[in-house]
Amino acid sequence: MSRIAGVDLPKSKQIAIALTYIYGISRTSAQQILSEAGVDFSRKADALSDQEVAKIQDIINQNYKVEGDLRKEISMNIKRLMDIGSYRGLRHRKGLPTRGQRTHTNARTRKGPRRATVGSKKKVAAK
Repeated sequence: MSRIAGVDLPKSKQIAIALTYIYGISRTSAQQILSEAGVDFSRKADALSDQEVAKIQDIINQNYKVEGDLRKEISMNIKRLMDIGSYRGLRHRKGLPTRGQRTHTNARTRKGPRRATVGSKKKVAAK
């Protein structure tokens, strides 16, 4: 089993797809990594030699920020926006959409489940 950047790659998938299991690597960047390493995109992840895995890992370590480092950088960027009090930072702090979407309707993913309003009560079934 190939382990790159702390992630176990699925054995049965093509290596171009398997690399996308690493946080921060997309299909395009996976193909760029493989072409630089000289590995065929259609080969399965378990068919790679240790030498090829090491070469892929070296390319990722040199050129890409992945997994924990990337997550840390993104969270620090969001924290910076909240600290300086920018509009986007305030939206993050309130848990609302940050990119201009409407919130009158929709936005349930960010806002969470609906809260019961003052006048509405659940009807109790009579037995």
